[in-house]
Amino acid sequence: METRMSNILVETGTNEVEILEIFIDEEDYRGYYGVNVAKVLEIIPLPKQIIKPPNATNRFATGLFNHREKIVALIDLAAWLGRTRVERKPPNVLITEFNNIVNAFLVSGVTRIHRITWNDIRPMDGYMEGLSESITGVVELEGKIVLLLDLEKAIADMNPDLAVTDSAAGSMETQTTFLSEPIRVFHADDSGVIRKNVKRLLEENSDFLVESFINGEAAWTHLLNVKKRVQEGGCKLHDLVDAVLTDVEMPGMDGYRLCKLIKEDQELSSLPVVLFSSLITDRLLHKGQSVGADGQFAKPDLTLIHFIRESVEKRRNSEGVGE
Repeated sequence: METRMSNILVETGTNEVEILEIFIDEEDYRGYYGVNVAKVLEIIPLPKQIIKPPNATNRFATGLFNHREKIVALIDLAAWLGRTRVERKPPNVLITEFNNIVNAFLVSGVTRIHRITWNDIRPMDGYMEGLSESITGVVELEGKIVLLLDLEKAIADMNPDLAVTDSAAGSMETQTTFLSEPIRVFHADDSGVIRKNVKRLLEENSDFLVESFINGEAAWTHLLNVKKRVQEGGCKLHDLVDAVLTDVEMPGMDGYRLCKLIKEDQELSSLPVVLFSSLITDRLLHKGQSVGADGQFAKPDLTLIHFIRESVEKRRNSEGVGE
């Protein structure tokens, strides 16, 4: 039986998220994992005809199959996680769309969808982040510990050009600018690897200074402190921050909620807010638009560097900064 996922999900900007609970059966263990419903197009049985290309370079790439007149790559989620799946019943396949790519993931089965808030999810920071780069957070659902999967990493492991790295910026032309002041960017992302890479890539453009935050909640707390300093006098908003760059999926507070809070705040609303997420697809662009995002870029599209620079220059010119 095939299940189409609805495009009508939770209201954007409320910090809610719908998690699809899936499982992988092993010899004496069933592991529970979570995937953001926004990434899932449908759930289907394992296709009968799977093409196995010769000399495949990835042990977790099971093969290719034809789905709705499109050739889709099938990734064995258990193999990617380093687990050994035991088949107790016919498996399911998740058809997903993110990073502007349609892929398929093989799992033992699907349990149900849970509506929770990002506050319910414990982030994988510090020591826990070092244990597994495949997990972005942990949540308890109906007495079960569910691990949230970083499906973007699975795609990047298959094709490194889809990761936010130097190669993603390699095709960009270096642009020389003559700004009177550096562009101060607050960047929120729950991935330590992406925070590090984005900071390096932006600051290689000498007119950028980046301050990184582990999620939207940390960035919002810092923005409130910035706002307080401005209200107390002695500095202006553009002295402390010029733009906000944020991921969407983050434990604690997601990027949609962060953007909505900024755009509804009288003193912060002029800040350009740019969403940088695997969830930026034609199907989901309306969600960022509904919370007032100034720009939306799908990872690893680093043309956002030019967009931020142009947005900040336009804002400075309109406010007479540097005159």
